[in-house]
Amino acid sequence: MTKLRLVFMGTPDFAVPSLRALVEAGHEVLCVYSQPPRPAGRGQQVQKSPVHRFADERSIPVRTPKSLRNAEAQAEFAELKADAAVVAAYGLILPQPVLDAPRLGCLNVHGSLLPRWRGAAPIQRSILAGDAETGITIMQMDIGLDTGAMLLKGAVPITPETTSSTLHDQLADIGARLIVEALDGLAAGRLTAEPQPEEGVTYAAKLTREDGRLDWTRDAAFVERQVRALTPWPGCWFDANNERIKVLKAVVADASKAAPGTLLDDRLTIACADGAVRLTTVQRPGKAPVGGADYLRGLHGALPVGTVLENAACSAGS
Repeated sequence: MTKLRLVFMGTPDFAVPSLRALVEAGHEVLCVYSQPPRPAGRGQQVQKSPVHRFADERSIPVRTPKSLRNAEAQAEFAELKADAAVVAAYGLILPQPVLDAPRLGCLNVHGSLLPRWRGAAPIQRSILAGDAETGITIMQMDIGLDTGAMLLKGAVPITPETTSSTLHDQLADIGARLIVEALDGLAAGRLTAEPQPEEGVTYAAKLTREDGRLDWTRDAAFVERQVRALTPWPGCWFDANNERIKVLKAVVADASKAAPGTLLDDRLTIACADGAVRLTTVQRPGKAPVGGADYLRGLHGALPVGTVLENAACSAGS
């Protein structure tokens, strides 16, 4: 294996296994670029990103520019004279001078099987769409949004038990393995990037809190996937008794036909447009998570069977 001089550019937990793998493979990580420290948690204390903290532990220099669009930042990057840059969920757009600076270019660890799910939230969107599989693509970056030529891919099935958390961890580990393999192949001339096919392009739009609103006018299978895909972020929820109730787990349930949003039993089974979902773990504001039946018992009859809950379609039009 050729030992390379690398710049690593990443921010969240997803990127840490890739950085760790590169260090353990013996590459020289000249510098880490990460998003600036920001307030986080209940106390809103300023915290370094997971990648920043890992770099500190390994005594790797860290830079946290707010932008790479200015000439000074681009010159500082070029002065590193890196063989390659590895980018994993960094959070800043790389302008052309940055893309061109490393000898072998900039490689991206992307959480989907490109060209499906280009963009910001590929892990969650793949579950939400009911895809049978997803994976990691190691891509040679260009100026477009995840449009670069592909070096390596690794696939993983999406099962009925897959959640965004479990899939995140699987893909982070696959990405760590593949980026080491891709750099080795690229440096040795054994690996040639292939352009992405023009067919099959989809975009994984950035998630917002509103994406987590449960819409009972959708079919039950979609609502169940929504909970698996969007927990913990942005989180799924519905409104009842003037409270916003988080939904942490749900299963598809058999049910007789009823208006979407109807509470069907004392186990918190809700009718959807097609079928029903049983909300098995929920959380009231400021309270600990509880089972659906326990939630209803705690309301002391304030949410009786037959109640029709508000749905997203109604609230959007109100």
